[in-house]
Amino acid sequence: MASTRLETLKSMVEQNPSDSFARYGLAMEYRNTGELATAVDEFRSLIASHPDYSAAYYHGGQTLERLGKSSEAREMYLLGIEATTRKGDFHTRDEIQAALDLIS
Repeated sequence: MASTRLETLKSMVEQNPSDSFARYGLAMEYRNTGELATAVDEFRSLIASHPDYSAAYYHGGQTLERLGKSSEAREMYLLGIEATTRKGDFHTRDEIQAALDLIS
C-alpha cells in the first residue's frame, strides 16, 4: 500500500509541480518509508517554491536530524522561525523553536 501511495503522490507532483499539498505529502511519504535524503530534497523543493509552508520547515528539520545533520536542521529551523513569524503562524513557530532548543 505504501508504494502505491508513494507512486500516486509522485504522479500528482509530476502533473502539477506547484501543488504544495501534493509535494508536502510526497515528502512525508518518503520520510515515512525511510527515504530520508529524498524527503529532505522534497521539503527543500517545497520551501523554495512556497516559503511560507510552515510545516515543511519543522518536518524537514526533523528529517535532517534523523539523518544526523544537526547543523543543517538548525539552519532549516531558523528559516522556519523567520517564515512563521512573517506569516503570523505562532503555533508552528513555537514548535520549531522547541525543536531548535533541543539541538542548540
